[in-house]
This record gives sequence, structure tokens and C-alpha cells, in this order.
Amino acid sequence: MTKLIPMTEFELKFEIEPANLKSVAVALPDGEATRQRLQASYFDTAEGALAAHGIVVRLRKEGRRWVQTAKGSTADVLQRLEHNAALPTGLVSALPALDLSRHRGTPVGKLIDKALGLKGSCRYPRLELLYSTDVQRIARTVTYGSSIVEIALDQGRVFCAAQSQAICELEFELKEGIPLDAVKLARQWCAVHGLWLSVISKSMKGQRLSGALKVDTDKSSTSASISRRDGGQDLSGAVMKVCLSQILPNLSEIAGGSKHPEHIHQLRVGIRRLRTALLELSDLTDVVDPLNEAALIRFFKALGDHRDHSHLVLVLQPQWLAVGGPVIDFQPAGMHLPDLGKAARDPELQDAVLGLLAFVHRDLPRPLDKPSVLKKAISVRLNKLYTRALRDGRKFSDLDQTQQHGVRKRFKRLRYLMEFAAPLYPARKVHHMSAALKPVQDALGLYNDELMAIDRLRSRVADDPGTWFGIGWLAGRHEPNINRCQTEIAKFAEMKPFWRNQKDT
Repeated sequence: MTKLIPMTEFELKFEIEPANLKSVAVALPDGEATRQRLQASYFDTAEGALAAHGIVVRLRKEGRRWVQTAKGSTADVLQRLEHNAALPTGLVSALPALDLSRHRGTPVGKLIDKALGLKGSCRYPRLELLYSTDVQRIARTVTYGSSIVEIALDQGRVFCAAQSQAICELEFELKEGIPLDAVKLARQWCAVHGLWLSVISKSMKGQRLSGALKVDTDKSSTSASISRRDGGQDLSGAVMKVCLSQILPNLSEIAGGSKHPEHIHQLRVGIRRLRTALLELSDLTDVVDPLNEAALIRFFKALGDHRDHSHLVLVLQPQWLAVGGPVIDFQPAGMHLPDLGKAARDPELQDAVLGLLAFVHRDLPRPLDKPSVLKKAISVRLNKLYTRALRDGRKFSDLDQTQQHGVRKRFKRLRYLMEFAAPLYPARKVHHMSAALKPVQDALGLYNDELMAIDRLRSRVADDPGTWFGIGWLAGRHEPNINRCQTEIAKFAEMKPFWRNQKDT
């Protein structure tokens, strides 16, 4: 059985649709449930040094006792380092003094020292109170599988100065056992009550209210955390974790109402990388079961509609305006764009994501293959993608648009598989080839974006004749774009693949 390492917290948090709150509240008290008021105050330096390193420090009044807690992020977005220090009894109302030394020597305490640039027994700097929360919690502890899980309904608000935001969450915290049990239990509740998974914590909400944390649009790591000693099961699990680390934060933002173009872009990339992993690594591992890939495909299309619209409005239209073109009305209502928030909260999509989490946290049979077998298998896949992409890419200008799109998808899959398997090969060679592939993808991406833009403009001709200008402007760029694709593919073809040894060449 796989156990959590000490001093970590594994927790799944779900937002609740207002219409479903009553059913959740009714279901929770089955069995023994506790009710408690939780009042927390969160601290950081004036410069936000802790938040910048993914660290949260709080003082929380739990009933009549005070607890000081520090949490730190890990590579798994659902698992955090955590250390709790109970304060002396007798402190009832007044906010006690915060003392970071209570966490010294713990894993999260070491992260705090590093974030603050401290060494040895240096004194901690003064921290400021930035925001607070006041929550009513109804919780019950259940045994599920071989684990103990706390299910908690939190309702309240987060406060910062004159601003506040509502909190209405259902949390599944693993108290003892394995993460897979917590995921399976949460999946059942999600199916019944229409919940949607979110990795936006109370502290993140507070940080945004205080201005200490802007909306995160950073990219995730691209390579899997594996070594050359690992096998196919290790690689597939690590790759899924990498994909989910990119999907979950951006899916949470969009489900919560964000229409930020970068959230849309990063989520599309995460799903595309995931589907590449499912396609290229499926025979190296057991089946991802059950996985509703159709729900992922539908959502990916909805994201693509919004992404294409944003590119048309924010990137292309300013370019033809600069050369005297007309302003064209691209209001979303007229473009019939899907409701992304609703699509992100769709029960089938949420279940698909939870199915992937169950796969990632399953118990691994050990071992299925030897490391040398894994590297050879990956090299064969890389070579197949590389050969097919270049075979058609060398005649790119002679292909129809469907075939050209196939070339673009193969080059993308080649890049993602290179990133996934990077730890198996010399880093310098992988980086060199990845850098050489980037101009190819840039050229193919620009070409595809402008083809999609022409299609969208043509659909608007009856409503706005000014779109003919945009169509003509883009048509004039078609030939140079296709020539650039052909040139960049030819340059890339001169590279020696890093997965081939001397006997392969």
C-alpha cells in the first residue's frame, strides 16, 4: 500500500453550485457530524515573500483553541506540506503572537527559511496580517476502503480591508490511508451533487483580495519526474501528473468564471499533452479506466472556439487596422461562443478529470518492465512520429489543408513526447532538438491560426461586409506563410535525432 510521506496534506476541494447546496448539507450529517466555527488570520511579509514561494502561514481559532499552521506547495497540486502547532490553552479571544520558529526543522519550516533567505538561527522578520476568514464548518469522518477521510462543508467569507468574498466549499481531506480512496469517495459525491473540483484555496482567494497574488497564468513543468531506472508504469503515472498539474489550476480558474486568454491557452495545451500521453503511452501501462475522453474532446473544442475568437480580435484585427482596414464587430454573442464556465463545470468533464486522478494515485504493480526496455520503447515511438512528420512535412505545400493539419498535430505530439521522456536522454541533446523544433511549430501555428481566421470571417460576411477586407488581407499572407512552414521543416530535417545511436544512422 502506498502511504503519504509524513507532514503532508492530501485534500480535494470542490465548489458547490448554489442550487445543490441544500442536498450537500442534508447528506453530510449522516452519522456523527461536528459543527465548528473557524476564524483564521493569514500573515506574510510586506513584500509577500512567503506567497511568492507557495507558502501559507495562519493562526486559526478552532472553537476555543488556537492553532498555528504553515503549508507549502509540492509538485502535486493536491498535496501540500503542512505543520500544525497547537498554542497554549487559555487563549480565548485575543489574536496570539505569531512565531515562525514553531515550524523550524520541519519540511515546511525549511521552505520558510529558504523563502526568507535565513540561515541557521537568524531571527525571523516581522509578518503582517493580510486577510482573514470566518467559516462555519460541518464535518464528519468516514472510513472508505482502507482509509479515513474527513468530509467538511465550509460556508463563510474571506475578508481583506473593506472587501470580502463568499466561501462555499466541500473538502475531502485524507486523515489516514491512501489518496486513491479519497479520490474515489469524492468522485461519488461529485456525481450525486454536481460539484466541481477547484485548486483555488481560501488563502489564494485572500491573497487576490489583498493584491498579494495575481491570477496565475504560469506554465507548468513539461518533463515527467522520472529517472533512468524507472519503467513504463512510472513514466505513465509521472506524465499524467505533469498534465494534471497544468490542467487543474487553469480548469479551476475557468470553472470559476475566468475568460483570461492565457488560462484558455494553457488548458488547451494541457489537454493536448494529456491526449498525446494517452495515445503514445497507452500500451506501456494498464488502461486508464474509466475515462470519458469524449468529454475532454468536447471541452477542448469549446476552448478552441474561444481561443480562435481571441486571436482574431486581439492579434489579427489590430494588424489590418494598422494598414487602414475597417473595424469589424466580433461580439461573442454574434460568434455563438459556448459558455466556458458551464462547460468546465460539466459533470461528465469533472468525472473524467477525477478518473485521471484515480489513475495517477492508483497502486503500481512493480515492475512491468526494465528501464532499458522503456527507453527503447520510447525511442521507437519518437522515431515513428519523427519519420511520419517529416515524410509529409517535406511536401507540405502540396498537401490539402486536412493533411497539413495532420502534419502540425504530429509535430506537436513529437514535441510533447520529447518533453515527457527528456529525463531518459542527455539533457543537452534534448534541449538542442527542442529548440530546433520551436520555429517549425511557430510557423505551423501561425499558418493554422490564419486559416481558422479566414473561416470565421467568411461566416460573418452576411452580417458585416467589412470582413471581406480581413479575408483579402489574410489571403495575401497565405503563400508566404506556407513557404515559411516548408522552409522551417526542411531546416529541422537536418537535425540528428537524439534518440538514435550510431547504429541507427
